[in-house]
Amino acid sequence: MKVTIIIPARYNSSRFPGKPLTQLKLKNDITKPLVQLTWEAAKRVQGINNIFIATDNLEIKKVAQNFGAEVIMTSSECENGTTRCAEAIEIKNIQDEIIINFQGDAPLTPTIFVEMLIKTMKSNNEIQVATPVFQCDASHFSQLIDDRKNGRVGATTVVFDNNKDALYFSKEVIPYLNKKHMKKNNFLPVYNHVGVYAYKKNILTKYRYWQETHLEKLEGLEQLRFLANSEKIRCVIIKNKNYLLWELNNPSDKKIIETMLDQLDVK
Repeated sequence: MKVTIIIPARYNSSRFPGKPLTQLKLKNDITKPLVQLTWEAAKRVQGINNIFIATDNLEIKKVAQNFGAEVIMTSSECENGTTRCAEAIEIKNIQDEIIINFQGDAPLTPTIFVEMLIKTMKSNNEIQVATPVFQCDASHFSQLIDDRKNGRVGATTVVFDNNKDALYFSKEVIPYLNKKHMKKNNFLPVYNHVGVYAYKKNILTKYRYWQETHLEKLEGLEQLRFLANSEKIRCVIIKNKNYLLWELNNPSDKKIIETMLDQLDVK
């Protein structure tokens, strides 16, 4: 099975307009736009046939082509990254069987996460969608709770069944934990969802023609459209190795990501 990575890059973000072109400072005062750092991270993934940036913005297209990326121009009507990926494979007539949605605001996405998704998809033909998750320790759990209390757009959590197929994703922290349980365990039964997806090409094409669902709209989580249409999402559990993970959701996230990129020695 061949694999294509698509990086959706939308200019008109409601929380952070122009986000893909945000300049991030690296070592030696070098700066690069967010979309370039994400593309460079995607290029480090092994076993990829093609990588494209999908956008509806001409300035993003110009910048991306200048650093060597292939660009697919998509409609401004795309509601989210998944619909943009779905439209891109039709426009480009991509025939690869597995499509990776590599979030344009997540240059810290570890390559192993994507490679494990690909391995999972190739090992089981019944899996149509897969996404990585990791178990929260007490410290990370406290951070999630603090984000919610202070109204920050934080991480997404997920609960899943015995087959590791998602039951629900939420911006709230799920499941509910009582204080007794929290005192007994360092690692808690709370799983952080990392926003990168692997799809079989056919299910991605179906997604484009489904209507936005009520829960998807409430939560602001595009993957809920699969669950609402009775399609399973396999959660691939990644062992917690203290990966440096952060998405650029808010302008205040910029400094955090720059610090993490520095720790990873990204140039």
